Amino acid sequence: MKCPGGVDRTVVDVPADSARPAGTLRALALATHLGPTVAVTAVATLLALVAGLPAGRMLLVGVAVLAGQTSIGWSNDWLDADRDRAVARADKPVVRGAVDPSLLRTLALGSAAASVVLSLLLGVVPGLLLLVLVASGWAYNAGLKRTVVSVLPYVTGFGALPAGVVAAAPGGASWLAAPWWLVAAGAALGAAAHLANAAPDLEDDLATGVRGLPHRLGPRAAAVIGAALLGAASLVLVLGPDGPPTVARWAGLALAVPAVAVAALAGTARFRRLAFPAIMLLTVLDVVLLLAGGAAVT
Repeated sequence: MKCPGGVDRTVVDVPADSARPAGTLRALALATHLGPTVAVTAVATLLALVAGLPAGRMLLVGVAVLAGQTSIGWSNDWLDADRDRAVARADKPVVRGAVDPSLLRTLALGSAAASVVLSLLLGVVPGLLLLVLVASGWAYNAGLKRTVVSVLPYVTGFGALPAGVVAAAPGGASWLAAPWWLVAAGAALGAAAHLANAAPDLEDDLATGVRGLPHRLGPRAAAVIGAALLGAASLVLVLGPDGPPTVARWAGLALAVPAVAVAALAGTARFRRLAFPAIMLLTVLDVVLLLAGGAAVT
């Protein structure tokens, strides 16, 4: 992406170890957006485990998702290199000079190609569903992040992820193998992740012409909607599966209600520090319920 004209491209000093091989490897790992990459890969792998996939297919799901997530992270830092330099994003390896954007481009394209091959080894249906997540991430990086529909790639990508994992299970190679509530919960979690992920960078994004949905909503509305989506995911995961909810599920829902109320305050400076643990609690709770939901479809 090109930087808007007239913006001062301040570059942060390069750390002393950035030219060393270990420093470059660390920079490449960070450029994958390491935290989200590890989290999404771990959730997909654990979901494959509880969905009853054999060990080999479970490992293949994890590697395929990892390749897709690294491609999304590297493409983000490659495409946003000029924009990140413009606002002196010291947390970005490419801004610090620790890694060149051209290398990130090569790795992003190579990792995307690997994710296609690895995903399709699981079969056409599960492979294509898993690749919806990869395509959604690339579409977001390539321009949808600047539009009012910036949330769409998160909804489609994270809705398709559990569907792809369940379709990869023995006897599950169908577009409709995953129940509606598992897909809906994944989509809600994805939308909430987008609103939460954009919050720290709202000012930097606006300075470089990015006006996605969270920017148009503003921090307070985005926080309220994000908390509501996390709560909705909890509700769907508790009430969606066949049969009456277990005591553990009811307990999870009871825990989610006050957490939603506190998480909704994340858009206010006064309560932001209090709201963050509530958001983390809701996210972990929903992931646990999601994994329990994966076990329920076996």
